[in-house]
Order: sequence, then C-alpha cells, then structure tokens
Amino acid sequence: MNDIQLQNIRAEFPILQEKIYNKELIYFDNGATTQKPKCVIDRITFGYEHLNANIHRGVHYLSQKATEAHEDARTVVANFLGAKTREEIIFTRGTTEAINLIAFSFGEAFCTEGDEVIVSELEHHANIVPWQMLCERKKMKLRVIPINENGELDVDAYKSLLNEKTKIVAIAHVSNVLGTINPVKEIIQIAHQQNVPVLVDGAQAVPHIKVDVVELDADFYVFSGHKIYGPTGIGALYGKAKWLNQIPPYQGGGEMIATVSFEKTTYNELPFKFEAGTPDYIGSTALAEALKYVEMIGLDQIAEHEHSLLTYCTERLINEIEGIRIIGTAKEKSAVISFLVGNIHPYDIGMLLDKLGIAVRTGHHCAQPLIDSLGIPGTVRASFALYNTKSEIDVFVDALKKVVGMLG
Repeated sequence: MNDIQLQNIRAEFPILQEKIYNKELIYFDNGATTQKPKCVIDRITFGYEHLNANIHRGVHYLSQKATEAHEDARTVVANFLGAKTREEIIFTRGTTEAINLIAFSFGEAFCTEGDEVIVSELEHHANIVPWQMLCERKKMKLRVIPINENGELDVDAYKSLLNEKTKIVAIAHVSNVLGTINPVKEIIQIAHQQNVPVLVDGAQAVPHIKVDVVELDADFYVFSGHKIYGPTGIGALYGKAKWLNQIPPYQGGGEMIATVSFEKTTYNELPFKFEAGTPDYIGSTALAEALKYVEMIGLDQIAEHEHSLLTYCTERLINEIEGIRIIGTAKEKSAVISFLVGNIHPYDIGMLLDKLGIAVRTGHHCAQPLIDSLGIPGTVRASFALYNTKSEIDVFVDALKKVVGMLG
C-alpha cells in the first residue's frame, strides 16, 4: 500500500481528523473497536432517512425495500465468509451474543451431565463465560488447551484433551491479547476425526485475514461488525445448516415463529428461527457496506500493510525502549503488540500516552485467565488497522520513550 493510497484511505475516516488534547489523534486501539469510514456512516444515515420501516411484515413499499436491503446484507455476509448458503448466516448483536446462542442452544440439544467442552488458554471472556454457564447448568466440565512460552497453542495437549465426552470445541481464530493466529484448520480437522464440532471466534480475524468457512470446515464461525469498520450492536453467526436445524431457538418472540397458539408454537425456517424480534436492519446494511469496503481494498493488501506495521513497530520497540518485554511472540501473529516496560504499571503508561494523543488499550483485555497464567498485572496493547501508518508508529515510539523516562 503506497503513501497516496494510504492517505486516501485515511481521508475516508472522519474521526482521524480529531484533535486529542491539541494533538493529532493516533488510534492504536483497533482490537477493541475500529473506526468507521464515511461510506458506513452515510449508509446508516441513508437507512433512517429513506428506508426506515419494519421488515418481513409489511406489504407497503418502505417495508419491502427495507426487507430487501436487509436480506441483501445477509448475502454479502455469506459471500464474505464463503458460506454455501445465505440461510446459514444468523444476524446477532455481535460475537458475544453469537457464542451465547450456540452455548445455550447446542447445549440444550446435545449436552448432558458429565460431558465436556474444550476452550483454550487464549480465549476472550466471551468465549469462556458462556461455556462455563453451560457447564454449570448441565453439570459438565470445561477443559483448557494450554499455550507455550511464545503464546502458541499446545496442539499435542489439545489432542490429549479430546475424548468421547467432548461435545464441542470453542477456539479463537486470533488472540486479542497476544495476536497469535491459531491453527484453526488443524484444530477443526483433529476434532472432526472424533465427530466433535468446532466453534471459531473470528472477532479478531475477519478484519485482518481472509476467512473461508467451507475451506476451514468450521461448524460455527462468529464475528462482530464494529471490529471490521462496521457499526456497533451488529454481528453474525455462521453455522452449518445441519447443526442449526437440529438445535432449538435461543430466544422466543416475533419473527422466529411459523405458527403460535396457546397450546403450541412451531418455529420458522432458517435463518429466521434464531432472529426473534425486530432485527437491526439498519445495522445489517451498514455492516454489509463495511464488508464491501474491506473487499474493495482487498484483505491481502490489508494483511500485508498491517504486517509491515507490526514488524516495524516491534523492531523499534525492542531496539529503542529499554526494559521492554513483548508479551506474545508467536510465529504466526496478527497486528497486535502487547507489552510491559520494566516494573511500570501498564495503566500509567496508557494514561500518559493518552495525554499525548495516542490511544492504546491497557489491562487484562477481557482475557483475565490468560493474564493470570502469565503472572502479570496486564499489558499495554497497540493494535493496528488498515489506516495506520509508520509515521504514527514513529510518534508512538518517541512518546513512549518520554513516558518511560517520566515513570522509570
């Protein structure tokens, strides 16, 4: 990605023109949420100004046009993930709701006392707590894949955890703390040898790498719109139809029904069986706009640009910041750098960087079991996106030197 392309891209994100404490905003908190291009913001405005009507229920023009836009968005998501059919795409509020949906519904259909669920040590709380709740509800056991010193999954240990009691494996595609890109295809192949389905948390993967759910052979794949330049409160669940047809609805209400009487309710067909109530038809179309924007730029080009940022920043930090410790050094890594400097608390570093206009994330990053296992209080995390630049990294490293000098 050349400088002109990059400047053109940056011009499409209005918030990047903001001043923070009279400093140019440098936004390195993309792992938490990404900024939104003008086309996504405009799509939200257009929806409310021109297509605002409840979908799937009306015979009038606006309802039909809104329905068409919403279902077209479902097709965009299906194509983006490489799904076989659009009916395998369920709109949710995001990754967290999607995982809760499967943890509840799959658990109701297939899990009993004494069964087991496998997760990894790298997981976000959203891919731990719903499974813990299932285990508590069904008197099951949660098993955990350990990691090595580089932050990579111990695949041999994973193989040893799988047994006849394993009902499902839930794994992050990319760690939000360490940036580790997990070998999810291999994880899935190993599980399928024992007829165990796998859910993949793709929240940190879809903005950075091309995902093909059929090629991966994932049973379930979930992501959030706000982490891939789309709006908050919208995301998607991909599920193989064979599983979605077998599990019960997660919520009851309007839209997810075929017939209702006081004696019995029958459920709608896929995907509507899992979409109770009025959906976020404005958010779905804006999410589709974000995905089309990413595809226009090209995920290969985005990945190459972000990898160059990761390499450049890592080298500068190691060579120029005395006492720095990079947390997570996997061979296959996404554009995330978590670090500590000496005995300085990460919160203090983050607070002072903020005063210099630089947004980073500090703390346990909703992965407290991982942080506890590493024996650290948390990290400072810089996470990059397609609109970040090497010149921003230069400012960041120079600012970090000042902060460390003040706190050291």
